[in-house]
Amino acid sequence: MTRTIGILGAGAMVLALVGCGPQGRPDNLETVDRAASHPAYQAQYRDPPPRKTASDFLVAPRMNAETCRPPLGGAVGKASGVPPVALRNEVLSRGDLIEIHVEGDEPVLGEQAVFSGDYVISREGKVRLPFLGDFSAEGRTPEALSTDIAQALSSGEFYNEPPRTTVILSGLDAARVNVGGAVFEPRPLELGGTGSGPIDERRQQARGASTELRNLTAALRQAGGVRPDADLSAVELRRGGRIYRLDLRPVLDGRAFEDVMLVSGDEVNVPSRLCFQDNLMVPSPISPPGISLFLSNLVQPTQSNASAAIGREARQVPYGTRLTQGVVTTNCVGGVRATNANRAVALFSRNPMTDVSIVVERQIEDMRVRQDRDDYDPYLLPGDAMACYDSGVTTVADAARVLGIVGGAVLLAGAN
Repeated sequence: MTRTIGILGAGAMVLALVGCGPQGRPDNLETVDRAASHPAYQAQYRDPPPRKTASDFLVAPRMNAETCRPPLGGAVGKASGVPPVALRNEVLSRGDLIEIHVEGDEPVLGEQAVFSGDYVISREGKVRLPFLGDFSAEGRTPEALSTDIAQALSSGEFYNEPPRTTVILSGLDAARVNVGGAVFEPRPLELGGTGSGPIDERRQQARGASTELRNLTAALRQAGGVRPDADLSAVELRRGGRIYRLDLRPVLDGRAFEDVMLVSGDEVNVPSRLCFQDNLMVPSPISPPGISLFLSNLVQPTQSNASAAIGREARQVPYGTRLTQGVVTTNCVGGVRATNANRAVALFSRNPMTDVSIVVERQIEDMRVRQDRDDYDPYLLPGDAMACYDSGVTTVADAARVLGIVGGAVLLAGAN
């Protein structure tokens, strides 16, 4: 009798542990119902209907676009990617090293030239020449600065007429700029500067300097990349009290685009269209470099993330990855069909516009077989987390395996 009670008790404990799974549908401040007053960030978050009642297909992009405000820069067909004339040329920034060469100003008997030489642009964005005073340099081209210096030499009666003067940008310092708006990591940035890697000796000795690290696209990428709700038609650049609007849409299309070189003090703001744009979920020079996906793996067939060649805390996936792709790359799917097919996955995400979290659950087998899966397959965003749940059969087997020890102990106790 005691043995029978022990076996029945162990079985009851197995059934009790099987019931200790996910606690049903999660509650969200943002609902996955698109008809609600506060719909979720992506239409792909909405709950999929039963397969037999599904009628509309591939409608999520259109549903997302319904809440978009018009582009501030005009229609998509008018995108040019050509910045204003004032921003097209190489410009100087505080901390930059420049060479000034004035015709006829040569060293005599070992002494230095009076005006020609190397200069560093000050924190105030100015360069100071002997006997001539300060010249505004930051945000200006070397050609404009050389014209001002030549005019000053003539008006100061150092020369009868403006001498031929050349300004060469020979060393780029880091530019300190601010990036805000619809980017994933709005913050102050330090762009460019002298790298720590090996420098080609010929380049080091050559005159002139060049870098792509101070460009606008580099700043947006360093700020985490543009969000899916960004309005790329009118990215704002504030410089010297003026506001310039730049159309960056050609960057995503692979069309010709003239990048803008930033200087210290620049402020970049990316406006929002207040909607999720599926066409922005692609790798590009202004998209996030990738996604660090936080995850919690299933028990079987993988005992741990490490043994599955998965990072202990996160996995790097390309930008534009969807939930089902994340499920595969984190070993949440596959294995023995009888025991591993009916798994579930929970996606923990956050609306970047409101900073409100949302949890979305999907049955992996249901996503595998339904033809409208793309409408309910969310894009993964930076900082997202995934949790995988094993199938019911696996849960029973795992609970029975644990309770085998308990049941054996009960039987031994009854025998005694």
